[in-house]
Amino acid sequence: MAQTAIERVKASASINEMLDGAVREYGGAVAFENYSNSLTFTDMGRFAEALAAYMQTEMGIVKGSKIALMSPNCLAHPVSTLAILKCGAVQVSINPMYTPDELEHQLNDSDAEVLLIFSGSIPSFAAVRDKVGVKQVLVMTLGDCGQNPLPSPPVPDDFTNYEMLAQAFEAGVACDFTPVEIDRQDLAFLQYTGGTTGPSKGAMLTHDNLLSNVAQTYDIASAVLVEREEIMVTALPMYHIFALMVNFLCYTGFGCKNILITNPRDMDQFIGAIKSSRFTRINGVNTLYAGMMLHPDFGNVDFSHLKQTVGGGTATMEAVSDKWRGFTGKPILEGYGLSETSPVLTMCPPEWTEFTGTIGFAVTDTEIKLLDDDDVEVPQGERGELVCRGPQVTQGYYNRADETAAAFTPDGFFRTGDIAILDDQGRFKIVDRKKDMVIVSGFNVYPNDVEQAVSKCPGVQECAVIGVPDPKTGEAVKLFAVREAGSKVTADEIIAFCREHLTAYKVPRQVAFIDEVPKSAVGKILRRALRD
Repeated sequence: MAQTAIERVKASASINEMLDGAVREYGGAVAFENYSNSLTFTDMGRFAEALAAYMQTEMGIVKGSKIALMSPNCLAHPVSTLAILKCGAVQVSINPMYTPDELEHQLNDSDAEVLLIFSGSIPSFAAVRDKVGVKQVLVMTLGDCGQNPLPSPPVPDDFTNYEMLAQAFEAGVACDFTPVEIDRQDLAFLQYTGGTTGPSKGAMLTHDNLLSNVAQTYDIASAVLVEREEIMVTALPMYHIFALMVNFLCYTGFGCKNILITNPRDMDQFIGAIKSSRFTRINGVNTLYAGMMLHPDFGNVDFSHLKQTVGGGTATMEAVSDKWRGFTGKPILEGYGLSETSPVLTMCPPEWTEFTGTIGFAVTDTEIKLLDDDDVEVPQGERGELVCRGPQVTQGYYNRADETAAAFTPDGFFRTGDIAILDDQGRFKIVDRKKDMVIVSGFNVYPNDVEQAVSKCPGVQECAVIGVPDPKTGEAVKLFAVREAGSKVTADEIIAFCREHLTAYKVPRQVAFIDEVPKSAVGKILRRALRD
């Protein structure tokens, strides 16, 4: 009798073993779709083995080698990940939009030896090539692994000493792949944190971390998943831990199809790609959903098969969820996690039909406590830093023993830096990042509280809050707001609205209008940029 997807995950000794099992089980079914191209499970396995054989034979890749993957969502991305893991190598996931300085730091910090890079990202790498340890480069395009060529940025004429990924696939067919013995405790990914508070650092994630988190996610979601039949919209980038684990690993392991969105900022293409796709689920962040609903063709998207909408990465605004539910009939249910936790720590059960503003319950085999500044657990209902322990939690940061030690409590709980409360129903609610708290005359102001209120103000499209020095109160709340198209809402009107909905000390003392709230590639508000 064939194993179920959940049984395969729990029995697998490595991520690649789990994915190889999916290749055998689901064969000719489509695993990924991108623009006019599709990739079956069989072809994913075929391309991955050819690339793995090429990397072993022609590039000298061995178990433990660090291989950087710098690519947007495209068919070659999951293929490259599977090939890297089959070699027993460690994937260093890199944002393809990184500046040269950011790229230089991550390549050097991770000890990356090989770089698989999207052609459009070459200029950033070329600017720092002589400053990093990368010795070999494979260049990928959007059309790789697909049936049809797709327009991609050309490789600059002055860029040399590289091979095209398509050539590596072709050459790899003639190479022999040597299976590598991989243990669940072996390192699989160096997943870099966003770096919004300083230089990013690599969270060391093992095969066991990711496989455990896949199993934990299945334990909650499997009741509403139908093996082979789900269609997931993947607009979040797979170099980010959310889409890497949930969209790619979980849903590929379940025989589902991922519709890969390469550039979600191209909303015309995005909406066109999903409009008639009969997708059953979508994962995203608050800003993604808000942006989708502003598109004039959004109302023509077929939501008749949608089962679940999940929000993560940053707080989902109630106003956004309410508007989304009005269009789709489904609320946005939140989950919570970090790069360091593979990422899922908590989830709202998929059967919930109402937006709660909470992140739900801890997933299986996960302990969560809320601590005060003295590491004493706070009473139920009071705010404290969320700390966690479980099989999905990183062992620490690559080559950073001091930061690793500081990241854990004496009894082994990871410090998330997020402030949360536990309600009387046992649900957790994130109230803000510890470092983002504003102290006004001794009172704690959490930016999310203000942003949630202002998001409901007529004429405001989105907003963000920081603390600024104030001679009277120590700090004051400053609001940055983006007006809706055609809106003429004023600072005085927003402040008056806030006075109706917020305690006095939370009301912004300053309001600045901006064209766009600065965000990371996955939609997190970059308050550092606002402070700067």
